[in-house]
Amino acid sequence: MAHYRQVGVIPAKRHTQFRTDQGGLHYEELMGEEGFSSDSSLLYHRGVPSAIVDSQVWELADLGTTANHPLKPRHLKLHSLFEDNAWKALDPVEGRRLVLGNADVRISYVVAGETSPYYRNAIGDECVFVQEGEGVVETVFGALPFRTGDYVVIPRATTHRWVPTGMLRAYVIEANSHIAPPKRYLSRYGQLLEHAPYCERDLDGPTEPLLVDGTDVEVLVKHRGNGAGGIVGSRLTCPTHPFDVVGWDGCLYPYTFNVEDFEPITGRVHQPPPVHQVFEGHNFVVCNFVPRKVDYHPLAVPVPYYHSNVDSDEVMFYCAGDYEARKGSGIGQGSVSLHPGGHAHGPQPGAIERSLGVEFFDELAVMVDTFRPLELGEGGQAVDDGAYAWTWSGRGPAR
Repeated sequence: MAHYRQVGVIPAKRHTQFRTDQGGLHYEELMGEEGFSSDSSLLYHRGVPSAIVDSQVWELADLGTTANHPLKPRHLKLHSLFEDNAWKALDPVEGRRLVLGNADVRISYVVAGETSPYYRNAIGDECVFVQEGEGVVETVFGALPFRTGDYVVIPRATTHRWVPTGMLRAYVIEANSHIAPPKRYLSRYGQLLEHAPYCERDLDGPTEPLLVDGTDVEVLVKHRGNGAGGIVGSRLTCPTHPFDVVGWDGCLYPYTFNVEDFEPITGRVHQPPPVHQVFEGHNFVVCNFVPRKVDYHPLAVPVPYYHSNVDSDEVMFYCAGDYEARKGSGIGQGSVSLHPGGHAHGPQPGAIERSLGVEFFDELAVMVDTFRPLELGEGGQAVDDGAYAWTWSGRGPAR
C-alpha cells in the first residue's frame, strides 16, 4: 500500500547509526517487495532480526485439492465446517480449513476463539475478511484492532498473531502474490483517485510500536517447498521476541479496511462486477457487494443478467443480508457459491421477475474471481450440498 506512514522513533536519515539510550545500536531491517523495486518499510529492532536458535518441521493442515471435474457449479455451506463449540479450542491460523485453491490463491474458512501462535506467511499476502468477531492482530509493526466487516490485509512475511475476543468467523484469502487496490483506482504515484470507492482515510494501520520481551519465541512460517501446492511449514525459534521494533516508516505495513466504508458505484442500468472491486492480486480480484440503491432506469432489471465466465472462476461468499439473485437455491448466510469458467450462470428461476421495481438491495457478499480454475480443498468437499448445480433446471441429473 503506497501510503507513507511513520510509527514510533526513527533516525533522521535512513541507513545511519541509530543508538539506544544505553549507547548500543538498533538493528535496521528493510522489508521490501519485488527485490528493492517496490513498496518497502524500514524497521528498527532492539535485537538481531535474523537470529534463530532452532528450526523444526511444522506439519501443515491438508492443502491438497481435487479438480472440479466433471464441471459443475457448487454450493458450499461453510457454517457446517465446524461443530458448535469446536471454535473454543481453535485458533485463527492452525484452525483454517481449505475450501478452494489454485496456483495463485487459496481460500480458507475458520471459526476460532483461541489466540494463534506467532505466524509468518512467506508465500504471499493475506486478506482476511472478518465475517463476525473482534480482537487485535499483534504484528511486528504494532497492534491492529479488527471488528466485524474488516478486511485485514497482512503483507507477505509479516510476523503476527491473532488475539480474538470471543468467537471469530474469518474468510481467509491467501495469495501467492501481493494484494493491493486495483490499479485503475490509483494515480501513477499510488494515491487513491477521486473515482475510487474508498480512500486513504478509510484505511487503518498501526499507530504505535508493540514492544514485547521474551526469549526462545517460536514463530510458525509457511514458505515455499515441495509440499501440496508447493507449500511447506517450519517452526523457527527466535532467541529474543520478534516484537522488538521501536519504530518504522514506509509504505508497506498491515492495515484494515471496513466494508461499511466502501461506497458502491451504481447506475441507471445494471453495472458489471468490476465496479464492486476492492482489491487485486496476481491472477485474481476481490470484489464486495454491499447494501446499495440499485438500477433506476424505469425498465431496469436490478439482478444480474445471465453471464458466461469465459476467463475466470467466480466464488461468492454470502456474509449478511438477503442475496436477491440466489433466492430459491438454498444459499444463505455462510454459503459459498462456485461458478466455474465454462458454465453460464445468473439469477435463479423467478429472481428476475421478483426484482422488477426493487429500489434497494440489502446484501453483503465477498467475491473472488480467479483467472485459473479453482479446485476443491478438503473443507470445500466436506460441505458441498450436492444439489446446487440442478437448481436452475428444477430437476436432478439425467441418467
